[in-house]
Amino acid sequence: MKIFLDGRFVDKADAKISVFDHGLLYGDGVFEGIRVYNGRIFRLEQHLDRLFASATAIMLSVPMTHAELVEVCCECCRRNKIANGYIRLVVTRGTGYLGLSPFKCSKPSVFCIADTIELYPDEVYRNGLRLITAATRRVNPAAISPSVKSLNYLNNIMAKIEAIQAGTVEALMLNDQGYVAECTGDNIFIVRGGKLETPPVSAGALNGITRGVVFELAERLNIACREVNLTRYDVMTADECFLTGTAAEIVAVASLDGRAIGSGKPGPITRRLEAEFHKLTRTEGTPIVR
Repeated sequence: MKIFLDGRFVDKADAKISVFDHGLLYGDGVFEGIRVYNGRIFRLEQHLDRLFASATAIMLSVPMTHAELVEVCCECCRRNKIANGYIRLVVTRGTGYLGLSPFKCSKPSVFCIADTIELYPDEVYRNGLRLITAATRRVNPAAISPSVKSLNYLNNIMAKIEAIQAGTVEALMLNDQGYVAECTGDNIFIVRGGKLETPPVSAGALNGITRGVVFELAERLNIACREVNLTRYDVMTADECFLTGTAAEIVAVASLDGRAIGSGKPGPITRRLEAEFHKLTRTEGTPIVR
């Protein structure tokens, strides 16, 4: 495997960063997870726009242009023969000293990985996920905006640990007001009365790329969709529920905290959106070979 690291491609064993890199020491950096389908990188431009926006928000200067990063992502796929897979693009603050100040870091570091991925087993996509509600709350948006896709994921990891210890793979996260924010790595939607509802970004949800695709598909299919504060009760009593994310794609939720949602199986609107999403991924994207 070849990894892009600060201007050159190196073997996986040689892809190393300094122990003084603030991305490692403090989670100071930003990243994007991007999917590749049939030799095309899905929504690459949107992912890069979000990467640069996240970097701007934390005063991190990305040392490469938008166009250069497009080429890096494509070349990384070409070198690793990835026609269907996953790209992880990361920008760290770079090497500094043991203090917090980012202004002591000499230059940001950029690396890119292209590999295969399987977030959930096929059985989950057939039957739906079982969710538990995590005791770990989502970080208050007043502390750090959920729109910043940073390297500091400890909040999500703690909730993921709760899910795994409860015998499942995913957990619902609430904000400090008790409203639904998102799951550990995915946005959440419910279906109620034939309409879609999802938490607003202000509730602590990442403005996900796949989340945005669902808004587009819903409009195309004449399915009403709105952002609204949701409670656990709303999720438990919904007709359907599903999660969205770049790695997860669209995956149905069967139950929350032992309560079946709807029929306890993937519902018709979820299945319809899932099918339309897969159609889109087969036809849209930045070609790896141009």
